[in-house]
Amino acid sequence: MRLMTTLSLAALIAASPVSFAAPPAAAPVPAPAAGVITVGHVNAVSALLKAMQAEKMMRSITGSSRYANDTQRQAAYAKLEKVPPAQIYARLAYPLARTISAETATEMARFYASDYGKKVVHQMYNSGPSMGAPRAPISTPAERKDMQRPAFIKANKALAEAQSTIRHEGFVLLQAIAK
Repeated sequence: MRLMTTLSLAALIAASPVSFAAPPAAAPVPAPAAGVITVGHVNAVSALLKAMQAEKMMRSITGSSRYANDTQRQAAYAKLEKVPPAQIYARLAYPLARTISAETATEMARFYASDYGKKVVHQMYNSGPSMGAPRAPISTPAERKDMQRPAFIKANKALAEAQSTIRHEGFVLLQAIAK
């Protein structure tokens, strides 16, 4: 009987979630989540997509996607052509707002709206196949000075890091359009 009591007490002690640590001090009030997406943030990302001409990016994603035959590829292009560019911007803006900050979107939209930025966008979608990396358009000294600003450098780096996510979300949108 004594052995049974000892074993049952040992099992209860081993299974009990008793902690000998001191109770935690009063926890600080948590700050608002950094990933909160506002309407202004989504609008800034939408303006960036418009400046980047995301509808052309969607065409390049369609072209690089694997299809069983050319008929399916042409059908995907036809469905994509029916979608207005504004709808593409709106449908991509919210998912990309989780990745692209409002500051990055605003700065890069400003850049892509400039004369030099328009040349860069044109080259992004219209550069033919080449042996090496495509060359950047020739910029003026004023444009080079503008691209040396810390805000632009930071935004350009952040957008470059988000390129894989942008293409992924574009592919997800293409799948939704194709259905």
